[in-house]
Amino acid sequence: MGSSNNSLAMQRIAKLLDENSFMEIGSLVTARSTDFNLSDTDTPSDGVIIGHGLIEGSLVFVYSQDASVLNGTIGEMHAKKIASVYDMAMKMGAPVIGMLDCGGFRLQESVDALNGLGEIFAKQTQSSGVIPQISAVFGTCGGGLATVPALCDFSFMESEKGKMFVNSPNAIKGNRAEKCDNSKGDFQAEETGVIDGIGTEDQILYSIRELVTFLPSNNNMGGLSQECGDDLNRMCSNMTQMKGDPRFVLSEIADDHIFFETKKEFAKDMVTGFIRLNGATIGAVANCTEIYDEEANKTDTFDNVLSAKGLSKAAEFVTFCDAFDIPVLTLTNVKGYKACMCSEKRLAKAMASLTSAFSSADVPKVNVIVGEAFGGAYVTMNSKSIGADLVYAWNDAKIGMMDGELAAKIMYADESADVIGQKAKEYNELQSNVLSAARRGYVDLIIEPETTRKYLVAAFEMLYTKSVVTASKKHGTK
Repeated sequence: MGSSNNSLAMQRIAKLLDENSFMEIGSLVTARSTDFNLSDTDTPSDGVIIGHGLIEGSLVFVYSQDASVLNGTIGEMHAKKIASVYDMAMKMGAPVIGMLDCGGFRLQESVDALNGLGEIFAKQTQSSGVIPQISAVFGTCGGGLATVPALCDFSFMESEKGKMFVNSPNAIKGNRAEKCDNSKGDFQAEETGVIDGIGTEDQILYSIRELVTFLPSNNNMGGLSQECGDDLNRMCSNMTQMKGDPRFVLSEIADDHIFFETKKEFAKDMVTGFIRLNGATIGAVANCTEIYDEEANKTDTFDNVLSAKGLSKAAEFVTFCDAFDIPVLTLTNVKGYKACMCSEKRLAKAMASLTSAFSSADVPKVNVIVGEAFGGAYVTMNSKSIGADLVYAWNDAKIGMMDGELAAKIMYADESADVIGQKAKEYNELQSNVLSAARRGYVDLIIEPETTRKYLVAAFEMLYTKSVVTASKKHGTK
């Protein structure tokens, strides 16, 4: 007996893909094990529907776990079907999208089920950096299975019924679900850095469709580009008033004002996502000091410093972009590092990760300094010294070792307030002035904020044929 067209698993596939484009594979596969009377149980498709279809005309491969069959548990044949999806996707050079709704391991199949999960992990690892991997958690995804969305490039989670955890809330010492439900979507999105977005089932499926349109199908495509109907020289208004929220700035400069944000709820002081410039997909990384809602009301503020979570979020995103030949744009406004014990425990490692990601990425890299750019924090944020191809700065930007007042207090610690004030002014004029950096070649051009779009379009057009010869090595260690 094949898959049921009425199952939630099949309905999700139908809503995700272009109409009538889905072609199922392996619909007659059933469980092979006969232990504990499993042969007496009907297991259509062994609890997972697999196949291929189209999203906006582009080929994708999908699998969707069916919780109506043995609670969607993973058994030997269930796992082999998912592994086969990856094999086909790698051959065809197309993304894999997994829809997770699983009750865990199938106890009747024991070590066969464990081996099957390992086979899925192996396929995901082999596919990483070759084809995009996307997952969505619609039901339970617990224990070892939580590794699946974590190994994907992008993951989403249904806000009501979705549950993802390594240890369930009540299994954590001193905790219960009523105290902190670590299996819920909001916790996973805000704390773990795995989930890119939460919402209703329809919202998630819409987000996945939109995301796929930004991504190349594989790492041999050389990025992705489409027709652009927007004015390439369009002026961007209100940039300085809203520069604290890079979502606004990126939406203003993007084709048709479209910005797709990733990991929206995690490390909100760092924004990552995709825009298009003249039709080409660009990955964006930006420091964030303010968040505004759709009615332009300020809802949150942050210091313009780098946190461990923000650094890790950005490093992972830059690494993905480099793997798939997606150029990277940085909007920089940073003066230092977050000073708290929680962040301090991981800061150095996270700083190294982002520095390494930017330095080793050989895709086109452009940095726009929209505010402050001070000290080592600025160096890490795609500065020219670690490999940015072009660095632009808004005309009111400040670039240097540190703010003039702080520098004066250090250099003239025993002087009066008047002397310190005068020296701070001199320091800002001599050392933190954007012109000083430009005269030394660390900034290529000082631009008016409203002209940002046209300069970025021209920059990435010029960098389109960039080619880098790197030292021969297997890979870096950071």
